[in-house]
Amino acid sequence: MKITVIGTGYVGLVSGTCLADVGNDVLCLDLDAEKIRILHAGGIPIFEPGLEAMVRRNADAGRLRFTTDIEEAVAHGVLQFIAVGTPPDEDGSADLQYVLAAARSVGRYMREYKVVVDKSTVPVGTADKVQAAIAEELARRQQRIDYSVVSNPEFLKEGAALEDFTKPDRIVVGASDQRAIDIMRELYAPFQRNHERLLVMDVRSAELTKYAANAMLATRISFMNELANLSELLGADVELVRKGIGSDPRIGFDFLYPGVGYGGSCFPKDVQALIRTAHASGYDFKVLQAVEDANDAQKGVLTKKIVKRLGDDLSGKTVALWGLAFKPNTDDMREAPSRVLIADLLARGATIRAYDPVATHEARRIFAGQAGIEFCSQPMDALRGADVLAIVTEWKEFRAPDFAAIRSLLKTPVIFDGRNLYDPAIPRKAGLEYFAVGRL
Repeated sequence: MKITVIGTGYVGLVSGTCLADVGNDVLCLDLDAEKIRILHAGGIPIFEPGLEAMVRRNADAGRLRFTTDIEEAVAHGVLQFIAVGTPPDEDGSADLQYVLAAARSVGRYMREYKVVVDKSTVPVGTADKVQAAIAEELARRQQRIDYSVVSNPEFLKEGAALEDFTKPDRIVVGASDQRAIDIMRELYAPFQRNHERLLVMDVRSAELTKYAANAMLATRISFMNELANLSELLGADVELVRKGIGSDPRIGFDFLYPGVGYGGSCFPKDVQALIRTAHASGYDFKVLQAVEDANDAQKGVLTKKIVKRLGDDLSGKTVALWGLAFKPNTDDMREAPSRVLIADLLARGATIRAYDPVATHEARRIFAGQAGIEFCSQPMDALRGADVLAIVTEWKEFRAPDFAAIRSLLKTPVIFDGRNLYDPAIPRKAGLEYFAVGRL
């Protein structure tokens, strides 16, 4: 099947590559010439485990190509996937300018039937706007060409996107005509040979499903963070509480890990967008507003613990920081808790020595010209000359460190663990003070 993917960001590149990997003829369009140059050179503009090799394999086989030519891209695929960014607007609502620009491009150049697929995360009602944008362009050209608009939200986790796409829990398709539904069934048949995973529904329900899924997961995270904070006040251990409630099959263990708040490109943006969508409909989504407020506060938890132990004035103090990305297996630092902690520590006069196995290049870009922060190439290097250690991202390589070595390198042998990586007894046995989130 010939497929066009508009946008070579995270969603577009992963989707296009996985679709090519099962034999489809995929052309990816991006107006950013630098991204296309990188892709033509055999690289990728984002980090995702396994993606670079898959891109190269399918490009070498001729199934995956890249272009900046809009007319060529629209002519190529009967399926036109819109996978462009929807950054938050000033009021927190999703900015649809890139989605609608892509839709207008399809309407401007299409010569035959197209299925236009909204893959970007978009508010309820976006498909109607896409439909109208295409119709306006066709009317301007005085053309009558059939087309369908489908909502097909992505459910990709950064760090596990290839598996999520190729072995999906569900494939949500929002469509109103059988022709488009049949094409989508054919498209996804290779990914559901074991059993049917395709859920067909109306377009608006499909659009809401994506927001609802991310909002629910964000709610679980904020609930556990609030529970961890309460556990500290009550003298309870949130890890034991987590096991106690997670054992209930109605609750389960997923997304029940307290820490320093969620970040990334999805949860913060989607929670805000759903709040704004509700507000625009005259509804006050109180639970989600509380989720967002709790998350904003949680990003300051490590700062409070450090200040309580070392004092408010951190001049002359050096903090070693392990982890910069918002989660492991990605270089994404959008809305990352590390950014809040770094800003707080620098504002109090501290110096920072930071390490991350993947996100250092992104951190250098974000903090370019910022005094007081140094990036290290190894985790133990970050400890040299540091007073204390703060852990912000739960990278696998941090799970079993040499605590004796940590103690010998730190001037003040203290670990502030924002991800509850360790049994508190183990670092304490090695002579380290250990402060986690909601642990005894």
